[in-house]
Amino acid sequence: MKVAFYWGASCGGCEIAVLDMNERILELLKHVEIVFWPVAMDVKYDDVEAMPDRHIDITFFNGSIRNSEQEHMAKLLRAKSKTLVAFGSCAHEGCVPGLANLSDAKGILELIYHGDGDSSERSRALPTPSTKVREGTLNIPVFHDTVRTLGQTVDVDYYLPGCPPPVVLINNALDAILKGELPKKGSVLAPLRAVCDQCPRKRENKKISSIHRVHEIAPEPERCLMEQGIICMGMATRSGCGAQCLKVDMPCTGCGGATPNQSDLGAGMISALASILNLEGDSSTYTEEEMIKLISDIKDPVGIFYMYSLPSSILERKVMKQ
Repeated sequence: MKVAFYWGASCGGCEIAVLDMNERILELLKHVEIVFWPVAMDVKYDDVEAMPDRHIDITFFNGSIRNSEQEHMAKLLRAKSKTLVAFGSCAHEGCVPGLANLSDAKGILELIYHGDGDSSERSRALPTPSTKVREGTLNIPVFHDTVRTLGQTVDVDYYLPGCPPPVVLINNALDAILKGELPKKGSVLAPLRAVCDQCPRKRENKKISSIHRVHEIAPEPERCLMEQGIICMGMATRSGCGAQCLKVDMPCTGCGGATPNQSDLGAGMISALASILNLEGDSSTYTEEEMIKLISDIKDPVGIFYMYSLPSSILERKVMKQ
């Protein structure tokens, strides 16, 4: 079985997750031939372009689509692969690079290259896709205005969520591939239930008195973080991670993507939070002033509710100026 890995707009954590399989990699190499993995072996783009279409059995593509090079490789690997897997949160939903959709290419480049206030001629230069020099023409990828998911760029067969995907999910996916037991096309290779179902913390249905950022309080180790006023995305996020963050006093931030009963992770979490603030009963009823206070305590709502999913959400991006 011929296998390929590619790294688009991401941090590289998904590549490390592959290595975290440890000795399973050696077992895997008995069954597969890795034909393309730029981070680990010397293979050129020309080598991929020379392959016949559908030559690669399965490609694991991590990273979102930020520039023209990544778009080209997504389309190329789609043509050369029988099966394409969106590997990790960036490819699946856009992830942290997708928060750049709150701006555009011009705004980002202006901030990075001109944000220091240096007005010299050299500092005013911005990267351009094509530049002529004495030796010839230098070309770099075009920086797109909008970050897109892999599925918004090409047809994707399967999605393996997580930032990075948990090793247990990687191993489960590999077992399904090697045994020929993959589910129907378009499936997310992760459990259906929410992270809350794997969380060992206890919910007491108590009234939230205030909203805190994660560094502002030391949470009680056994109580639900949401009920302690730390926004936890676990009730809207697909499980498969074993609630690892919750076990070390960190809230779920949503890297597993939305549970199957909702199409938008951020909207699902906002709806869940609204339900909490409308609990009925004398001991849990919020006044209008209390609700306004709690909502005003939420800092950076886009960064909280759409940290991993802005490009794939119903919002997708900030409206661009015409």
